[in-house]
Amino acid sequence: MENIKCLIIGSGPAGYTAATYTGRAGIQTVLYEGMEPGGQLTTTTMVENYPGFENGVDANMLMASMKAQAARFGAEIRSGRIASADLSSRPFNLVDDNGRELVAETLIIATGATAKYLGLPSEQKFKGLGVSACATCDGFFYRKKVVAVVGGGDTACEEATYLAGLCSKVYMIVRRDVFRASKAMQERVLNTPNIEVLWNCNTQEILGDESGVTGARLMRKDGKVFDIAIDGFFLGIGHHPNSDLFKEWVSIDENGYIITQGKTSETNVDGVFAAGDVQDPLYRQAVTAAGSGCRAALDVEKFLNAHK
Repeated sequence: MENIKCLIIGSGPAGYTAATYTGRAGIQTVLYEGMEPGGQLTTTTMVENYPGFENGVDANMLMASMKAQAARFGAEIRSGRIASADLSSRPFNLVDDNGRELVAETLIIATGATAKYLGLPSEQKFKGLGVSACATCDGFFYRKKVVAVVGGGDTACEEATYLAGLCSKVYMIVRRDVFRASKAMQERVLNTPNIEVLWNCNTQEILGDESGVTGARLMRKDGKVFDIAIDGFFLGIGHHPNSDLFKEWVSIDENGYIITQGKTSETNVDGVFAAGDVQDPLYRQAVTAAGSGCRAALDVEKFLNAHK
């Protein structure tokens, strides 16, 4: 059984930033990277909106630098994931996927949120090569190009209207004959001249070549199959926060996002903090995730000082 002052679960911008701050504060820190080291950011290629990189930065290089920085300040970074957790009393008992038993005085949950995908093999094939789940992250690469957004809710409408400001044309692929989005979002889409809504359509396949996405094959409700020529394909069907392991103890909202207290990273469980996309249904940006990781680390430091 291993005792840990601060255990961080997750290795995106939130997790690595939290580890940098706790390590620098002299707090013994162990971080588990999880199934996707570097987090969702590594599913894109170039990051152009992270401060300090005027020419952009390769996403994997950015995450490798964050990891190295956290390690330099003393955080122990481990591959693998946490398999089970008991947060019923402090210190908290957890077990990793190698069966190692851990006892943590404080816990930062930075497990992120996973974009929902359609489940098409071609979707995975072109992930990062024209298939994206974040218009704000990747939209700039499609300036004056033609893209498609799949979905009919608020997320899809927001993505489509954002992309319409950059792209020459935006197709919205909606499987029903109505939107699920709010009235205001519907009106915004329908009043944007370069958005064309394709009602009653399902995506059968994403088309492309070695250079990336070139089109999408759709099927209407009446069985008619047709292709559209596009340069990018954006998922707008939502995200699933990776909070299932903790929901027995930590308060979550109706969509599974961990609820934090006021402007802090504190959860309803003393000594448990949340940072990054697992508690952020609104912004989902690398820079906001990093900021919330900083906040969680400072909250941990304050908590440990108060519980000496």
